[in-house]
Amino acid sequence: MKNLFWLGAIVLILGIASLFIPVPHTERQSVKAGGLSLGIETRHTETLPPWVSGIMVLAGAGMMAARALAVKRN
Repeated sequence: MKNLFWLGAIVLILGIASLFIPVPHTERQSVKAGGLSLGIETRHTETLPPWVSGIMVLAGAGMMAARALAVKRN
């Protein structure tokens, strides 16, 4: 059960960080014709949608609360 607390803390921290830290995303598009290849690579940085971050924060807090309740009952 102690691991549940630490897993919840990690998920909570990642959820908060995902609101501010952008995630890099790379796309590669290319055209091949015979022996010729022409390609372009684009890079984007986007943050996760706020609802995903919110779910992560709530899940982390829930895991930490579950651990606290389990300790309190024993």
